[in-house]
Amino acid sequence: MNASRYCVSRFQTVRRKSREVFVGEIGVGGNHPLRIQSMTTTDTQDVKATVKQSVALAEAGCEIIRITAPNKAAARALKEIRHEFRAHGFHQPLVADIHFLPSAAMEAVEHVEKVRVNPGNYADRKKFIQREYTDAQYDEELERLHESFSPLVKRCKELGKSMRIGTNHGSLSDRIMNRYGDTPLGMVESALEFLRIAEFHDYRDIILSMKASNPKVMIQAYRMLVERMEAEDMRYPLHLGVTEAGDGEDGRIKSSIGIGSLLLDGLGDTIRVSLTEDPVYEIPVAQALTRKVSSIWRARSDVNWTVDSIDPYEFKRREITHAPIGRRSLLGSDIPPTVLCKLSKPLSELDSFIESLNKDGISLIDTPIEGLLIDIRSQEDLASLKSSEDNLNDGIDFLVLNIDSRISIKNLDTFEFPNSIPLALQKNFERNEETEVKAFTELCEEKRVTAIVGLHPESFDDVYGQLPETTIVTLNDAALESLGIHATGAYRFLAEKLKFWDASNPIWIRNTDATSIQNQPSFLSRLIEASILSGSLLCDGIGDLISIETEVDVIRSTKLAYNVLQGAGARISKTEFVACPSCGRTLFDLQTTTQRIREKTGHLKGVKIAIMGCIVNGPGEMADSDFGYVGGAPGKINLYVGKECVQYNIPQSEADDRLIDLIKQHGKWLEVEPVEA
Repeated sequence: MNASRYCVSRFQTVRRKSREVFVGEIGVGGNHPLRIQSMTTTDTQDVKATVKQSVALAEAGCEIIRITAPNKAAARALKEIRHEFRAHGFHQPLVADIHFLPSAAMEAVEHVEKVRVNPGNYADRKKFIQREYTDAQYDEELERLHESFSPLVKRCKELGKSMRIGTNHGSLSDRIMNRYGDTPLGMVESALEFLRIAEFHDYRDIILSMKASNPKVMIQAYRMLVERMEAEDMRYPLHLGVTEAGDGEDGRIKSSIGIGSLLLDGLGDTIRVSLTEDPVYEIPVAQALTRKVSSIWRARSDVNWTVDSIDPYEFKRREITHAPIGRRSLLGSDIPPTVLCKLSKPLSELDSFIESLNKDGISLIDTPIEGLLIDIRSQEDLASLKSSEDNLNDGIDFLVLNIDSRISIKNLDTFEFPNSIPLALQKNFERNEETEVKAFTELCEEKRVTAIVGLHPESFDDVYGQLPETTIVTLNDAALESLGIHATGAYRFLAEKLKFWDASNPIWIRNTDATSIQNQPSFLSRLIEASILSGSLLCDGIGDLISIETEVDVIRSTKLAYNVLQGAGARISKTEFVACPSCGRTLFDLQTTTQRIREKTGHLKGVKIAIMGCIVNGPGEMADSDFGYVGGAPGKINLYVGKECVQYNIPQSEADDRLIDLIKQHGKWLEVEPVEA
């Protein structure tokens, strides 16, 4: 499969060349840097509050500020908001966010630098109606869209204003849903319908977005959009974002997976990290993402690897051989990836480490340390390890011993390993060491331990015929610098080499200092790095073990690994929340409501709950959720089961309890087990 259909290289980050579009005085696309956006959460008609929040966003580094205009009154308020914002000395462009009302868009375009329209809602309504359209009926619908959308296009062109055609996975029209389904293709077609109307009027000051709460869907939709635009010689800039990502660590991870994966592909010209928090907190995350990926942008690729076997438009997990690795752990294409944690303390402190781990065990009930990674530099290290065997057997499923590269296979054969806990031996190999690789895997087979080999990609062709199918493969960190490609690309290359040799060995994704784009001390930086590397690979269907070795705190690194797996949809270890980031349409306090519901339902492993401030994207974006909590009117909540609203206009004071009752009625409630003192 030729990856150049949507990007220049999947191994190096070569920025896609897009046309230049100006939002006010801010250039987007072309040779301009990545631009950072956010959105106010105040009532737009509260001019003072909206200006205050816009100022705070500008001071934090937000370059483009979006404000909802759900009706004509809110759209008219944009005039005073813009005037007051400029009076405070700020010149960041303002964007009107339009959904249902063309009349609001026609008012808003007079006052702001850009208008965002949602093609699923603009001149369309989503009613989940099942209908078969003939070609003639479909053409009639498109003609109706042309008549409804053309006035805004013409006015934007007259005034020199830009536009974003912003498709949301959760608000595809019934027409699109019935012809293309709830798919990335449907999202792309929805945008292209509106784009063709704009081009009919020779209007091209347009930016496009393909947002979804599921990072895999979002990634596939953007890739497919670019492929379709390339086929039609379109070069419109892209605005990237994962919508309804949620709050806290989960929201940052989901956003980093979706946005980071696409930036790594060279796609994206402006981004927003959507968090169910004060929008000011979105800016540092967006800035960190921008710094990281911009630092590895290239003008062109200098590698010849343009083909890989991954279908970038449809998720399919890579097929691997079932491989036992511990008493309880088994690797396989139908089994969620396994989590490893690295011992960051000296081996002399292993007993105290295990003791503290057991004390914290209650916090890891749903996110256990399945494998413990330990560096072995000498026979003395193994002696220390054997003295702790009894403690190790309490909770940990298996050990991975990282054998120092200076220890020869011959000497390794004389080492005495623990025999009461399942073991895997891991060793890195340089180029042209196929003899040593063979000797190592034979030694592991003789000692009945799992073999893990860290390989230089350029030695793959020499060794693959010698690797048993149950041998786990990973990258030799030392190889990354010499290859001149990013770590994600190196793992993709590894997967492609395995495919070439028809090998089904499991792959271990290691997040180390060597795989980092930029080594920075903050936890946010480590979170973003892990999300970009592991998340992008998992969304491509690659990865059977994962370790985040850049975080030395064991509990934190373990939970981060599970959260990345959950964000990528690879392994569910807790309740999944879909929560919108709030805006002026929101009918209740999303931040406190989300936190409150999380506290009450966060133990429901595998249950997906959507918390949506209004009905704009609610019913669609939460369509694959088990339950929905949606603002229906001020102070009133509607409760959903899947796509169906089952309870209307519940007083918010009763809504939490009614939601829990609903979960119980559908057999998905679990009582929290009391913790023994």
